[in-house]
Amino acid sequence: MNSEFDTIELIIDEQLGEEGINAISLVEFPAIEENFVALSKDQHKVEFKTVDKEKRIIVGLALVPDKLIYRRKGDYEYNITFSKETVRKASELYLKRLKNNNTTLEHQEFTSGVSVIESWIVEDSKQDKTALYNLNAKEGDWAVVMKIDNDAVWQDVKNGKYLGLSIEGIFSDKKEDMSSVEDMTEEEAGILLQEIKDYLENESEVL
Repeated sequence: MNSEFDTIELIIDEQLGEEGINAISLVEFPAIEENFVALSKDQHKVEFKTVDKEKRIIVGLALVPDKLIYRRKGDYEYNITFSKETVRKASELYLKRLKNNNTTLEHQEFTSGVSVIESWIVEDSKQDKTALYNLNAKEGDWAVVMKIDNDAVWQDVKNGKYLGLSIEGIFSDKKEDMSSVEDMTEEEAGILLQEIKDYLENESEVL
């Protein structure tokens, strides 16, 4: 992540109908840099590989607002970010559209037997139950609990193959150059905006 790059705020335009989160993926390297916690039966604070064979539950952050996430397309390097409003809207639409059973592995293949069974937006980081699991959640973060009934996937979680959660979705972009927009001429700003739109407009975003 580099704060000197252009920053693109991704938003959800509900009028387009298709925008929002389509799936949550189990990944080794989550873009939001937050690992999930695998719960054992009688513990709140659990080392990641200490798991209970009966419970098969993980807790993690699906999306974090106002975090700069590095992206590169060709020679163009930039950051993307989501506002608290967009994170909340994404979490609501995800459930309203019944996407909680849509889970992929490393953004490559859908898997069965992995479902989101709880979902909430953190309102008070000190009082929120994410604090029980040392997730370091902040106000506005989207937290989820996932139940893993798939034997092979659960074995991979125990083995440390998957360490975090990552979203898959479609978003529109809202340009926000945090470094040099004020110094640009109107023509330069227009050219830059067009270049960004050429890269990002209505593309599927994988984090």
